[in-house]
Amino acid sequence: MSDLVAGPRERARARVVRLQRQMVDSDHPAFVFLVLLTAGLVAGGLLSPDVVPQTAMFLPIVLASLWLGPRTLPWLVGLCLIGVLVLTLALPEITLVTVVRVLITFAIALLIMVTSFRRTKLGVAGPRGESMFVDLRDRIANQGTIPGLPSGWHVESASRSAGGTSFGGDFIVASKATDGSTLDLIVVDVSGKGIEAGTRSLLLSGAFGGLASAVAPERFLCEANEYLLRQEWQEGFATAIHLHLSLRTGDFELRKAGHPPAVWLHAGSGRWSVLDSDGPVLGLIPDSAFEVVRGRLMPDDALLMYTDGLVETVSRDIASGIDKLAGRGQLLFPSGYQRGARKLIDELASSNDDGALVLVHRRSSHLAH
Repeated sequence: MSDLVAGPRERARARVVRLQRQMVDSDHPAFVFLVLLTAGLVAGGLLSPDVVPQTAMFLPIVLASLWLGPRTLPWLVGLCLIGVLVLTLALPEITLVTVVRVLITFAIALLIMVTSFRRTKLGVAGPRGESMFVDLRDRIANQGTIPGLPSGWHVESASRSAGGTSFGGDFIVASKATDGSTLDLIVVDVSGKGIEAGTRSLLLSGAFGGLASAVAPERFLCEANEYLLRQEWQEGFATAIHLHLSLRTGDFELRKAGHPPAVWLHAGSGRWSVLDSDGPVLGLIPDSAFEVVRGRLMPDDALLMYTDGLVETVSRDIASGIDKLAGRGQLLFPSGYQRGARKLIDELASSNDDGALVLVHRRSSHLAH
């Protein structure tokens, strides 16, 4: 009996949800409101032109540019322009000032229409399109969210886009094994910078995130390379560095594809070393091979992976930039590397290039507890 009652309730709830989605996705409610608003303004202008002037028609036109999609916007704008003509012809006297106002109104409406036609490829209104891009940007960020780790590990990531925009060509992918024994961290630098590279990052971040959890560590860069080759982009190459880390022993495997080398900060000696290996950039050479570097992070050791936006500038080559990054990284040791990734990005990232950095720290036993 309960199943029979639950069935209609579930169906009713599903209808309500569908109706809510249709109200959000459809232009009809906003279109009806704007038509009524336009009619009200025209009626008010005819009854009291001193209170409701012709310029009041700007209100529905501007609201339409914000609320309506490219298919329904022209109809509303056309209706508003008809309203402007009706109000103009109803005036007892048409002066030069009146004509100029009408021409300005038509010019602004034309600009809004042109903007609408440019959005037809996307097929959604301005705010919805912006919210889609914000959602995609957040999805890129979520790919780099560091999962929960054992107490003996501290991992941070930070990124910055060229010019301070929200979209960039550098992104981070983090993936932990289902049994919690290993962690995979990938830092990727897509060709280009800023918004130009951001569109490619939207696609690659999802693809690389899926690959990281679907293939063996030694196959990740190979599969990523083949994926990029299949895209056949004119500028479809990227560099990447991939860390496969055992959270139980500290053993790691490091592979890179045309990417700046990782920096290993040794707590015991107070020195640092560069972990370089061979491997071509992704998306250019089929059947590429990527050399592996192995090691073990000891207590208090740290590892830095980054993009060239942190170490290369017009006035500084990569080698000296790596020296500077490593030196700044060593200075973070007394603080336990807390907020170290953000500090290094803020201090070293170039304003003219994207930058991303991952900091991995194996805590000593007394810090782990």
